Amino acid sequence: MSTSTTLGEVMRELAALEDPKTREANEQRGDDHGVNLTQLRALAKRFKAQHDLAIELWATGDTAARLLTTLLCRPKAFSVAELNGMIRDIRSPKLLDWFIVNVVKPGRHAEELRLSWKDGDDLIGRAGWSLTTERVVKKADGLDLGALLDQIEREMKQAPDHKQWAMNHCLAEIGIHHPEFRKRAIGIGERLAVLIDYPASPGCTPPYAPIWISEMVRRREEAQVL
Repeated sequence: MSTSTTLGEVMRELAALEDPKTREANEQRGDDHGVNLTQLRALAKRFKAQHDLAIELWATGDTAARLLTTLLCRPKAFSVAELNGMIRDIRSPKLLDWFIVNVVKPGRHAEELRLSWKDGDDLIGRAGWSLTTERVVKKADGLDLGALLDQIEREMKQAPDHKQWAMNHCLAEIGIHHPEFRKRAIGIGERLAVLIDYPASPGCTPPYAPIWISEMVRRREEAQVL
């Protein structure tokens, strides 16, 4: 079966999965597609990794097709230039997050891109701070955590919404995972009051950094006792 035929078949299957209610709910979050993500993952599992097909799906510009791209591609096959071009064409927060998790993080250029994207605007900045948070949690050696806190303190309050969310996440993870910076991280969160009024569902930890840090530290300490 040719790649072009396969592309046509996949696009028809994506169209068949389109649901108006799902699209309406997604659009409220800034995402322009109407495909259930569980169904999308099932589709990817059936088609398996096909890098050439993934590239053609991305070229359609369709958000659902591009979400599928992140599940079918070979992350290490992309160059820095290709990844830079792809991210600058992303307008959906969900697509950005899948792109970072499924393509950039498992690829060969995460650290280089982290540094070049961190000071970007909105979604590009969000990507850079998401990659930074990954390092804060899993591989903090070599990071200047004090300098990261300085930048968060200077910039987070005025940052665009999507970037602000990622910076706030980084602030919280510094406080959770690095006790020597915990007091300062909580203090920055209290002074900036970012997301202080953000609604949280019952049983969920709110994203306001001082509460987030304190609650996660409490849970970690209780787990250690058990």
